[in-house]
Amino acid sequence: MGVTDIKDYWIGMKKWRTASQVYHLLNREYSDDLNKMDVTWSEENIVRDAVLHFNEYVDETIRPAKSYFVAICYAHWLSEDFNEDFFELLNDKYLLAENDPHFIQYNLDIDTYDQILKNIEFPLEMIGMVPDVRKYYEDEFKLALKTL
Repeated sequence: MGVTDIKDYWIGMKKWRTASQVYHLLNREYSDDLNKMDVTWSEENIVRDAVLHFNEYVDETIRPAKSYFVAICYAHWLSEDFNEDFFELLNDKYLLAENDPHFIQYNLDIDTYDQILKNIEFPLEMIGMVPDVRKYYEDEFKLALKTL
């Protein structure tokens, strides 16, 4: 039986992933497009730099620390909004819709994630870079969030 409707394509797919795919199919301009910003690469202090994003407004994009930060934010909010398991989300290669080439799944770097998680509190406070990521998250998932 072939696909007869766009709904058929997404049958069985998690609601959050469907919403993400639809958003990225419909939108081609992103406020956080890595091709349009200066990126600082630093592997020396990933944990420190990631935790910094939770607490302070960081005026530069520090990779890969920001990727860990965004992944944790997304996994936290998706787990709350869609009743998903936080660590399964961090292990999902589609968590950041394959838009972040620096995203590393939890099971590939457990030590770094665990060190970051020991230094932050949940629920996430709307300080540091968290509000910026939350706005992007809400844009990406607004249709799905309206139907919850």
